[in-house]
Amino acid sequence: MSPIAILGAGSWGTALAILLARNGQHVRLWGRDDSIKDIQSSRINKRYLPNFVLDDSIEAFTDLEAATVGIQDFLIVVPSGAFRSVVSDLHQLRPTGIRLAWASKGLDSEKNQLLHQVAFDIYQDTLSIAVIAGPSFAKEVAAGLPTAITLTSNNDDFSRSLIQRLHGRHFRVYSQMDLIGVQVCGAVKNCLAVATGISDGLGYGANARSALITRGLIEMTRLGLAMGGQQSTFMGLAGVGDLVLTCTDDQSRNRRFGVAIGQGADIACAEKTIGQVVEGKLNAFKVLALAKEYNIEMPIIEQVCNVLKGEVTPFESVEKLFAREPKREGIQ
Repeated sequence: MSPIAILGAGSWGTALAILLARNGQHVRLWGRDDSIKDIQSSRINKRYLPNFVLDDSIEAFTDLEAATVGIQDFLIVVPSGAFRSVVSDLHQLRPTGIRLAWASKGLDSEKNQLLHQVAFDIYQDTLSIAVIAGPSFAKEVAAGLPTAITLTSNNDDFSRSLIQRLHGRHFRVYSQMDLIGVQVCGAVKNCLAVATGISDGLGYGANARSALITRGLIEMTRLGLAMGGQQSTFMGLAGVGDLVLTCTDDQSRNRRFGVAIGQGADIACAEKTIGQVVEGKLNAFKVLALAKEYNIEMPIIEQVCNVLKGEVTPFESVEKLFAREPKREGIQ
């Protein structure tokens, strides 16, 4: 197969490059910071994924134009806040003749859109796109540990091509057709991981964690259905699968950020200890804005935002959740 370009050389972009190389693919890995220089000199991404030597089939670039020459398939793996900028830069170099996938999770920082809407804003809605999602920590994928993800696309040929590239001995790819639902899951689950982290930081235990995950899944599903997603998506790998992973394992930056807040750290200090982008912090207010736009009740997300704004303490946020009137369990 022809080479594929990965735009974004953080931990997840680098892990996907390792996976593709393991599957016999030739990969061009582009990034803006010194991690690319480290890869070029030592074959190791010392900042983001330091314990893995990259195969020679992975070429590292800081020059976006050089990385894109002759490439049809692109995989963007940058924070959601940088997605529009990277796609715009790519469009200037390659306005036609490409297929675009991404593993970024979150909402657009400029217009509060799902990322496929950003791609269609910059290109056209005839662009072949795909989204990769599911429970997949970068270190475990890079190490070749068993992982299953979901891939959704608007083009069957592109979907089959990506699955052929990604699917391997210990990396299973399921296909589906719900672009909206998959992206809503990716945006909301990180915010919920902040909530469960706060609860664990307060020492509230497994019962509270389980309740937050379960009721958080309800909130995620409500919003996704209102926006046009399919209910089955939220019970799949992109939904409950990624939500459970992100809320329960300390490899999750969003969970660790929440734990630090629950233990008494202020927002700035909690974020600094993580050292990388905390998508849940960036997206919580955007998710809440969408909930208000679609008239959807999301009390857990609302309390996360209140804590992040400093309007309530973590303890007070939990008290407010439990002070709500009893109601019948269900999505509505």
